[in-house]
Amino acid sequence: MTKLEQIEKSVAELSPEELKAFAVWFEALQADLWDKQIEADARAGPLDKLAEQALADHRAGRTRPL
Repeated sequence: MTKLEQIEKSVAELSPEELKAFAVWFEALQADLWDKQIEADARAGPLDKLAEQALADHRAGRTRPL
């Protein structure tokens, strides 16, 4: 049995309360991983071109208030 299959089996056996707690933990984990990815991308530069384009659009009046 693979590690993933073991995890799936274990999750399927959780009580409703444990499953809820696991879901909260997993959502927080995913958010943390996403934040770290965004931070890494920001440091590496691939978002720079998008930011520059957004600022240029705003300065040219091609944006609207949210």
